[in-house]
Amino acid sequence: VAPTTPVCEVPSSAMTGTVVELSCKETEGSPPSEYQWYKNGVALLEKTGMGSSRAANVTYTMNKKSGTLLFNTVTKNDTGEYFCEASNGIGLPQKCSVKRMQV
Repeated sequence: VAPTTPVCEVPSSAMTGTVVELSCKETEGSPPSEYQWYKNGVALLEKTGMGSSRAANVTYTMNKKSGTLLFNTVTKNDTGEYFCEASNGIGLPQKCSVKRMQV
């Protein structure tokens, strides 16, 4: 079953230095969808752990299986327009509407 349009939860504003979690979910897709987050139209890289991500100035962890995008400490640089895409290899990937987060 192709995925339906996912529901994105993006806070409209966040305080610098706080922990912020963005979430993305759709329930119709079978097999379960994987989620890809985009910022200002650019796909975010999947980064886990602290080692390499610090060097690249990446402050988030993206989990493609659960659809979460977690910022350990948001900065002004994280301000932007976010959306996510759900895909499971069946039908076309589905995107949620773009939401702006102001830090």
